[in-house]
Amino acid sequence: MQVRICYVRGHVEVYDQFGAFLFSADNLGEALAELEEDAA
Repeated sequence: MQVRICYVRGHVEVYDQFGAFLFSADNLGEALAELEEDAA
């Protein structure tokens, strides 16, 4: 799955390839961990 990760006011937001919001995280590490969990 392709995603876009954007930094917004001190946290990150993750969007899918169509621009739909998936989730937010406190930092890039948390976002990547969440993506990895979803891929498993």
